[in-house]
Amino acid sequence: MSEFSKDNNKGAEKKRGSQFNILSGDATKGDGGFNAGALSLDHVTPVFIDPAEDAAFIDMGALHARSEPEKRVKFGPDKSNVPDGKLYWLVWVSTEQGENGPFYAGLGACEMLVDKKARRAYKSMPEHVNNLDKAIKGRIAIAHMDEHSRYILQEYLKAFNRNMWDNSTEELYEAFRGAAEQ
Repeated sequence: MSEFSKDNNKGAEKKRGSQFNILSGDATKGDGGFNAGALSLDHVTPVFIDPAEDAAFIDMGALHARSEPEKRVKFGPDKSNVPDGKLYWLVWVSTEQGENGPFYAGLGACEMLVDKKARRAYKSMPEHVNNLDKAIKGRIAIAHMDEHSRYILQEYLKAFNRNMWDNSTEELYEAFRGAAEQ
């Protein structure tokens, strides 16, 4: 199994171009007009799981569908159009501040199949939107992942910040029960 470290994060060395603004701070401050009720993505991180390579990495480009696995491919809603696709899991990870410090609060996993050679890929946009929403709301949605991919995610989260892992809820630990190295 490859090393799980912050050094594996892709996209850190890329130059910044014009991108969408991510709303930050309390959107309900002030008169409740513009941006009232907007969701903040301040505490959400996209973590990719590549089970074929036993790897996990952060790619912030996923917030705008511009991550490395998503580049230079055309996405469609039908898995059968990507018969030779490489499996990735995009896991939306949200964090919150608790009594003992920050912790992993929500996880929402989304399946992606990517065939770079054929320039075709599969992802379900409703799944991405719904699982991002679940993660933001502190829910855990990773039961549909295979055991090995959940194991990679578990080890990555532990290695990335052990204190955050230790401060996490029993519900999060329960979601990883049965995850196994292969």
